Amino acid sequence: MGARSGELRITTPSEREIVMTREFDAPRDLVFEAHTSCEHMSRWWGPRKYEFASCDIDFRAGGKWRIVHRGPDADEYAFYGEYREIVRPERIVWTFEFEGFPGSVSVETLTLEEHDGKTTLTATSVYDTVQERDEMLQSGMEEGARETMERLDEYLEQLKTSRVS
Repeated sequence: MGARSGELRITTPSEREIVMTREFDAPRDLVFEAHTSCEHMSRWWGPRKYEFASCDIDFRAGGKWRIVHRGPDADEYAFYGEYREIVRPERIVWTFEFEGFPGSVSVETLTLEEHDGKTTLTATSVYDTVQERDEMLQSGMEEGARETMERLDEYLEQLKTSRVS
């Protein structure tokens, strides 16, 4: 599988889960690092049509995070949560809430497995109810997730190049 040929797979293995899986042609520590700071996240998190308006990340268990995007219509969209567990470089667990759906909090678990220099990223989202999971699926999240993973892939290629030079 080539550097940009990783296909995002989205499944719903249970009534309250969404699981996204994608392979990256990058070592696990680099994929992990791309999730640890505003400097990194601002380069790839979210669809291209949204401007990365602000970011605050306290990357530690118990630390809070908040990212705000600005859309083409100038409206702002805030996402936030708290880190629950960080196991470098293999797992990050955090809560995820979108201001547009107050009270709808999911628990996100990111796991990274490396084989032959490539990393498989698995992101599992667990919602409180089937309805919350279904609302997320109907919100257009699949298109946004695909574009976000493409952007992460492009950013990882830049990081790999800068490591070599």
